[in-house]
Amino acid sequence: MSATLPDFIAQHLSQNGLPAELGSVIHTLARACTDISRQVRAGALGGVLGSAGSGNVQGEEQKKLDVLANRLLINALAQNTAVAGLASEEEDSFVATNEQGRYLVLFDPLDGSSNIDVNISIGTIFSVLEKPAGALNTESFLQPGRAQAASGYVLYGPQTLLVFTLGHGVYVFTLDAAQEFVLTQALPQIAADSAEFAINMSNQRHWEAPVQQYIVELLAGSTGSRGKDYNMRWVASMVAEVHRILMRGGVFLYPKDARDPNKPGKLRLMYEANPLSLIVEQAGGAACDAHTRMLDIRPIGLHQRVAVVLGSRNEVDYVHRLHQT
Repeated sequence: MSATLPDFIAQHLSQNGLPAELGSVIHTLARACTDISRQVRAGALGGVLGSAGSGNVQGEEQKKLDVLANRLLINALAQNTAVAGLASEEEDSFVATNEQGRYLVLFDPLDGSSNIDVNISIGTIFSVLEKPAGALNTESFLQPGRAQAASGYVLYGPQTLLVFTLGHGVYVFTLDAAQEFVLTQALPQIAADSAEFAINMSNQRHWEAPVQQYIVELLAGSTGSRGKDYNMRWVASMVAEVHRILMRGGVFLYPKDARDPNKPGKLRLMYEANPLSLIVEQAGGAACDAHTRMLDIRPIGLHQRVAVVLGSRNEVDYVHRLHQT
């Protein structure tokens, strides 16, 4: 269980017949995230807290660490000859890097950035796709989630953790004092049943009727139709929410609401929902947008938004059924 990341990847690629270039992409992401972790740890001492005074393509305020993490990832990936292009939640369009590269990388450089200045867990999310034949363009990236060659996240919390899948189970690595990622858990499984849910209750009045019904049932606890008591958690960092579910089960919901009819959800399909849904499914859980399996959605844009329901399979399936009636 004490394998370092390079040793593990070399063995894992060999055992599963995966190309060496895929391993090199994971190595590059890990190195960049080690640098991001160092900046996160420095915090106020490194002058990286607070607003950058700019906005991203989504019209959201950028934190200094958002900008820094984005630049660290772009610079690192651009130097990897296996990476043909990349796309970031913080950038308007894709960035072409190496014409002969085999892979495309999409990422959210710093998920949960509203937590940065109050020292609550944040993370980096990444997705790796094979580049289709032909010239690189936006459509090259618009592949359904099931096409991902790899996905994962780095959680900057009490420990810095790297969690990823290459399509053959999920593996958890912890960053040690020597700045090496060391394997600390192999093949975690998400329990099919759970008594824990995560949702932003302040938006309750805006939800569609099936989600309203679902939450009412959970809050009724052992006296209601579900027959057991549920606990609620909300960290406001999707990486942290998903990691908790990976470790002990549960369900995470960021549903569609009525505030903007033109937006089917808040979270980004390509940078958040797809990569984390692959992790969840590889660990035995389920993920959907309340109507369709997340990994089957055909993307229509780099910054497409979706509703998200993911986690313990029986809870996700129940929410899905509520939306069919």
